[in-house]
Amino acid sequence: MNILFICTHNRCRSILCEAITNDFNDPRIKAYSAGSQPAGVVHPLSLKYLAARGIATNNLRSQSWDDFADIDIAITVCDSAAGESCPLWLGNSPKVHWGLSDPSKLEGSESELEAAFNTCIDSIQARIKALLALDIESLSKTDLIAALKQIHQDVNGSAS
Repeated sequence: MNILFICTHNRCRSILCEAITNDFNDPRIKAYSAGSQPAGVVHPLSLKYLAARGIATNNLRSQSWDDFADIDIAITVCDSAAGESCPLWLGNSPKVHWGLSDPSKLEGSESELEAAFNTCIDSIQARIKALLALDIESLSKTDLIAALKQIHQDVNGSAS
């Protein structure tokens, strides 16, 4: 299953999702990330805090969602991307919103930024663990969407 994580600028949250999902090395899933208006560069703190967790960053890049055609599901991770019209090529691919706070928007001390990035990374890891626990091959599109929405609600509920 090919998953495309989308946020507007594809420089932080969607990048984190791509890297974390692929770090689980589950042969059933390959993750990608993209943006409707890509920044063209990955946020340096995204790379820093992924690397601090031992998660590979060497293939990460900020790219347009126009670069992808073979996607099984699209997951938006920022509110602005969730409200945008997705490209026509997404067609009947399931679309789900997993809103994540943007740690790259924060201003603060190094320890505050580190805490924000780690909170975001922990939230993504919890969602992906729950996703990988699903028998995704046997789920209908409708059931997959429902399961992904439930994962978002469950993780958001446990994070508060």
